[in-house]
Amino acid sequence: MTLKSGGIAVAIALAFASVAGNAVAADENAASTCGTDRTIDIAEMTWPSAAALAHIHSRILEAGYGCKVEVVTGDTVPTSTSMLTRGTPAVAPELWTSAIEEQWQQGLKDGKVVALSDAITDGTIEGWFIPRYTQEANPELTSAEAVIAHPEIFPDPEDSSKGRLYSCPPGWACELSTTALFEAFDMKDKWNLFSPGSGGALDASIARAFTREEPILFYYWGPTAILGKFDAVQLDLGETKPEVYACNTDPDCDDAPGVTAYPSSPAVVGAAAWIQEEAPNVAAYFSKVGLTNAQISELLVYGDENQADAAATAENFLKTKEDVWTTWVPADVADKVKATL
Repeated sequence: MTLKSGGIAVAIALAFASVAGNAVAADENAASTCGTDRTIDIAEMTWPSAAALAHIHSRILEAGYGCKVEVVTGDTVPTSTSMLTRGTPAVAPELWTSAIEEQWQQGLKDGKVVALSDAITDGTIEGWFIPRYTQEANPELTSAEAVIAHPEIFPDPEDSSKGRLYSCPPGWACELSTTALFEAFDMKDKWNLFSPGSGGALDASIARAFTREEPILFYYWGPTAILGKFDAVQLDLGETKPEVYACNTDPDCDDAPGVTAYPSSPAVVGAAAWIQEEAPNVAAYFSKVGLTNAQISELLVYGDENQADAAATAENFLKTKEDVWTTWVPADVADKVKATL
């Protein structure tokens, strides 16, 4: 009787274990499916980081979750407007909401869109930079004011009696802000504000200085390949004053330019609300995909050095940064993606 009872108990235990194991497997499988038959269109914005992220997420959703995915051309204003009014594109993996703040906040309030996570976990950066080797040779150069006091360290190649500040290309919003700060710091007597003419020319000037280990003072922003490739130090511009910055970047503002640090613009993974409702696994995936400035700048270096497009840059990230992206997904999803690389 005891042996029979024991055998029955073992059988029951095994049966429960089997059922529990099947349930766990079913849950894991359910968490690894797309959950919707609708095409998930992902906006490929016009700047390198957002374009690469679009292809990273497209590859993972398609290969790992079995989603129908389409990468579509986008830009901040048209993408967000279409998402708010038509629910498409479904996802914008790096949406800078500062340019559309009022509309975006209203869309969140109306339940038309959702912010699934911060695309850049430590915020975008913008400001004035010098090479680390220059700061190590001159430890006092930690702030803009300290650098401005030493134009002789950053001589203008065309006028060595003054220092040179490399500004933004004509027509860019940062040209206005840099010019305003140049005036606010009253630099004109000892410094020249140099316009590089284009983004490519600015990058070339920075690369040339770093390659030769020469001092250079320049405006830049991140995440970017330049900040991923070169060890630059951001200077302290003091307190961020939103009202001063708004005036500095408004050609119609009559107030005198003021000193202010650049505000960090929020960059989120923006999505149409239906993603969260119809494809919760996809929404859960996008809640985990935030990267730091340094991580995004690093992934862009490959594209810059190899003249690779966004898709090739994305594939390199998936091949070389498994320790990062595999934390975003269940193990079986990661295995499916790896099998395609």
